[in-house]
Amino acid sequence: MNYKPISEEIEKIAKKVIDAAYVIHKELGPGLLEKVYEICFYYELSKRGIKFKRQVNIPIVYDGKMLDESFRIDVLIEDKIICEIKSVSEMNPVYEAHFNIYETNK
Repeated sequence: MNYKPISEEIEKIAKKVIDAAYVIHKELGPGLLEKVYEICFYYELSKRGIKFKRQVNIPIVYDGKMLDESFRIDVLIEDKIICEIKSVSEMNPVYEAHFNIYETNK
């Protein structure tokens, strides 16, 4: 897969998103339910004037055909950045697969 460099616009938004996540992590620490972090994340994004959509369904396209099912991402920011909120003790490779599926469907 060929990747394009990240635009300055996306870089600027991403910095705000990372700052929002950092503030939440610093304030709340680990160990809470995912829903708590998610609600706080929405609040922090709103404070920063970042537009976002919650719980967005992404169609599954396989073999050139759109299937009847979809999967849901936690947050779509400015229609450019996907954020999946996770409250886990370690990362799982399946979380990274979400990004690859979304990029393929664009």
